[in-house]
Amino acid sequence: MNYFKKILRFAKPYKKYAVLNIIANIFYALFSALSFIALIPMLDVLFKGKDATKITEPPVYNGIGKAQDYFKDYLSFQVNEYAQDDVSIALILVISLVIVLFFLKNISNYIAMYFITFLRNGTLKDLRNALYKKTIELPLSHYSEKRKGDTIARITSDVLEIQHSFLSILELIVREPLTILFTIGAMLFISPELTVFVFIFIPISGFIISLIGKSLKKKSDKVQQEQGLFLSILEETLGGLKIIKGFNAESIFYTKFKSSTQNFNDFSNKLLNRQNLASPASEFLGISVIAVLLWYGGTMVLVGETLDGPMFIAYMGLAYNVLTPAKGISKAFYNVKKGNAAAERVLEILETENSITDADKAIDKTEFNSELTLENISFKYENEYVLKNFQATVKKGKTVALVGQSGSGKSTIANLVTRFYDITEGEIKIDGINIKDMSQSSLRGLMGLVTQDSILFNDTIKENLKIGKPNATDEELIDSLKIANAYEFVKELPKGLDTNIGDSGGKLSGGQKQRLSIARAVLKNPPIMILDEATSALDTESEQLVQKALENMMKNRTSLVIAHRLSTIKNADTIIVMHQGEIVEQGRHDELIANEGVYKKLVNMQSFE
Repeated sequence: MNYFKKILRFAKPYKKYAVLNIIANIFYALFSALSFIALIPMLDVLFKGKDATKITEPPVYNGIGKAQDYFKDYLSFQVNEYAQDDVSIALILVISLVIVLFFLKNISNYIAMYFITFLRNGTLKDLRNALYKKTIELPLSHYSEKRKGDTIARITSDVLEIQHSFLSILELIVREPLTILFTIGAMLFISPELTVFVFIFIPISGFIISLIGKSLKKKSDKVQQEQGLFLSILEETLGGLKIIKGFNAESIFYTKFKSSTQNFNDFSNKLLNRQNLASPASEFLGISVIAVLLWYGGTMVLVGETLDGPMFIAYMGLAYNVLTPAKGISKAFYNVKKGNAAAERVLEILETENSITDADKAIDKTEFNSELTLENISFKYENEYVLKNFQATVKKGKTVALVGQSGSGKSTIANLVTRFYDITEGEIKIDGINIKDMSQSSLRGLMGLVTQDSILFNDTIKENLKIGKPNATDEELIDSLKIANAYEFVKELPKGLDTNIGDSGGKLSGGQKQRLSIARAVLKNPPIMILDEATSALDTESEQLVQKALENMMKNRTSLVIAHRLSTIKNADTIIVMHQGEIVEQGRHDELIANEGVYKKLVNMQSFE
């Protein structure tokens, strides 16, 4: 139940609905018991008719021991008063009483369900919001180790499982126990002897049901893990469909997916077959007890004559009335077991510690005044260092370029400066302030980012650009597009700024997507610009257009440029040449060419003069 308690904390803001639900359920349980007791005078009239004993004087209460007789005589007196010896009127009266009580019972049930709906859906909404918030707060390193599909499965199917398991209990947690309590009270009122059998039945059935349900959590965990796996395969398939088709690998991925869904099918069958045993098991146990009650109660009516027929029939109705909530509670018990696995997976995300957090008194820095410095920084993703004692200074208004072969650590520096990862050793400072002492939002507010992969979203051009500045005017959007050399193609689109660009900008060319990424960074207008191989994935013509856009953007800005194509950084103020995480050369383009070192070899390899 620990997971249940942790999930229930999301229900706290909706506790008023829980209180109203409890009040409505109290009335439901009360009317549920009374509706069966009201059958007694009806059965009296129905079976005894004119031979029924007439009570013409109000009965006198003679203590708890005679309460049953007093109740019967009082109802008989009231019926006799209104019916005035007319049996048909008496029958209509008692039937009307039964109908009114059943009506009140069902209205109370509807009101209880009405209020619990707000509690359930509100809890689910807050749980999903908390999961999404945690998902975007966790560092990039978290997702380099996890499958995206598994995270998607936790936020979607696992949350739905919680809805069907844990949150369905909220409907039963008050109503069913109260129904059983009021019903047993009425049964004790009619016959304490018969009620002993019911007290024996409940613990026995509970014990048998617990034996059946022990393995449910383990089986459910396997189902949800497998669901996460086939969602991951689906997500990877959609992301890499071009490669899959290009290499005729459809059969390989189909085999993978089919294998995963087969496992999911097998685990689901085992889980559901075990779960489906709950209802028939509890019903069989209930009918067994009803059979014993019929035998024992029938003996009391026919042989011992210690109980009359109408009261016994009403008692049997009450006894059967216990079965439905008892079945509901047993089903809820199964659901808790089954939901534990889903809750564990959801809470694993919510309780994952964020390795990159703001300091207690983090500084909100809004201006960049002098320099960005990287002081003897070293970094490793796992065991081996990918950066060793790296040192550089980027003065305000200057452009520093990082070049080197793939794997030399260039992009890692971009990830460290933006604090997507935290450095292992050393310090990164802006105007002498360690970036760890700054709030992450203010740090990233000082920076604009253009990556090798143009990350765009399935929305309009306008909304993609406004990520850089949510309150931007159309004039500002157009100005940023002009600087990014993108306005010419945008204005030719059918809806201009309001054109939807498709999933990941799929309706645009590579060069167009990259220029929109640059326009987004320009619109943000940050003092520091990070360009991570912004032209490496482009053809020559697109590269020239993007390069012009980059030059426009970098005017009067501090820029840190990670470059694969050396043609893009020949005008940089400082070029740092890296090899296996270390600086091997640095200087201006002409100086490095004159040195005839690593940089010149890289230039010659790209046939750049």
